[in-house]
Amino acid sequence: MENMITLTIDGVSVEVPAGTTVLEAARKAGIHIPTLCYLKDINEIGACRMCVVDTGARALQASCVLPATNGMVVKTNTPKIRQYRKTLLELVLSAHDKKCLSCVRSTNCELQRLCRELGVEDGDAFKGVQNEYAIDDVSPSIVRDNNKCILCRRCVAVCSKVQGIGVIGPVMRGFKTAIESPWGLKLNDMACINCGQCITACPVGALHEKDDTAKVWAALADPDKHVVVQPAPAVRAALGEEFGLPMGTSVTGKMASALKRLGFDKVFDTDFGADLTIMEEANELVERIANGGVLPMITSCSPGWIKFCETYYPDFIPNLSSCKSPHEMTGAMVKTYYAEKMGIDPAKIVVVSVMPCTAKKFEAARPELGHNGLADVDVVITTRELARMIREAGINFNALPDGDFDSLMGESTGAAVIFGATGGVMEAALRTAYETLTKTTLEKVDFHAVRGVQGIKEATVRIGDTDVNVAVCSSTGMAAKLLDSVRSGEKNYAFIEVMACPGGCVNGGGQPIVDADTRAVVDVRVERAKALYGEDLEKPLRKSHENAEIKAIYRDFLDKPGSHLAHELLHTHYEKRPLYKD
Repeated sequence: MENMITLTIDGVSVEVPAGTTVLEAARKAGIHIPTLCYLKDINEIGACRMCVVDTGARALQASCVLPATNGMVVKTNTPKIRQYRKTLLELVLSAHDKKCLSCVRSTNCELQRLCRELGVEDGDAFKGVQNEYAIDDVSPSIVRDNNKCILCRRCVAVCSKVQGIGVIGPVMRGFKTAIESPWGLKLNDMACINCGQCITACPVGALHEKDDTAKVWAALADPDKHVVVQPAPAVRAALGEEFGLPMGTSVTGKMASALKRLGFDKVFDTDFGADLTIMEEANELVERIANGGVLPMITSCSPGWIKFCETYYPDFIPNLSSCKSPHEMTGAMVKTYYAEKMGIDPAKIVVVSVMPCTAKKFEAARPELGHNGLADVDVVITTRELARMIREAGINFNALPDGDFDSLMGESTGAAVIFGATGGVMEAALRTAYETLTKTTLEKVDFHAVRGVQGIKEATVRIGDTDVNVAVCSSTGMAAKLLDSVRSGEKNYAFIEVMACPGGCVNGGGQPIVDADTRAVVDVRVERAKALYGEDLEKPLRKSHENAEIKAIYRDFLDKPGSHLAHELLHTHYEKRPLYKD
């Protein structure tokens, strides 16, 4: 039984387990203490001092790092505390680029919200010299603007502690302190994996995705271009949040309608590409198991993970599935199969992918992901960018009727939609691999052992007369831990799924921003995943090989999984990457 203690916060008696911080105790009592640098389980350092409280000590103390003690009496809202916090905000603003109207985070900025809540009206109360920084926008995925940075170190913590990368950190001291990469290099010249978790951690607009919406608008306005769009599975689980819908609301139909209203010539679905990926990936797994291929085979859907492997664990490159990711497969089919059927010159087709992931921008630019001199995917925009386009077009998203995807590459199964959650690729692959290997029908398609948001999950799956050991992990920090155990011989698996972002694509770097207060009480990964598993349950078909459009593409074009043409269009190769560029 836990050792419980009792303390009083603003006159409210609160009982909590020993070791609880005052901030956590206050939240349990429904008492709001403002925070800025705090990010639950990731950045709990008391640096910004916004969460200070009065315990009767000689000085105010940061509640996020202050252990609650039995009998403690805490005040969180005295005139002295309110003035202290207000002054802190005014000092932060004195070194901040206050171009709020043009900022990508305007109205969704934690600094802006705190200023409003605490009545800070004068951003120049401590006007003085400001540091000026060049904007780092060389990366295809992430833009860093240190003029907006408030030195909270949340990005540093998630990059280092969660992802295990550590390509950014504080340099210099005092007023000259800045968050930079070593040797002053650009982010693109470091071993950044483009995952964008730093963006979702940032409370302000110091980090954001490279905005490619202008390219999409230009393509839509060009009469000589045939513009095809495809949204990823995880986008439908989060897009609604941008328009005030509850977290975990599936908006598949409204999303399809919105894309058609924006003027795309065809609205296909990356879920189709996910089913296609499973056909190729399951076939590859079966062949490796049967023919003594390199095991464990590791999934290749997450470009952040792929770049991590190429950079930090290149000895595992032979273990990577050669399959392209689902949106790249869809793009390849659009510019070959679809172009041939419709009699359209592939050079005139523009493929736009809507992704929950900033690393997909980097992936689309990889030269090996194309055919006949044409990239499989031309432009990648994030869920956030799509939401901006919808608002810019004046579309009332919540009033839209549910629409459908276009045929040929718009049908999908339940196996495809769960790709967006950690464990989903594994589960989808097992559904097809089981029936491929055993030649029997899998009656119970739910593999609960590989679901959930734990960093690493293990399972042994019985397929016919064979026990297959599998593992699932999310975040590259957890991937490193898992790969180290495989490398040492401690663990032995046939198949591993890795997603670069914690919880999978539903928590990707391109998804709607969720503030730290909400993340402290709601598990974003769980809520968004519910939408995907809900769609899976409602689908009439739940195995990728049952998709009629998938059957048609093999019958009419690809011949069979693993065929010569399938390898030419749907598979790729990887390369060892340096830790930094000279």
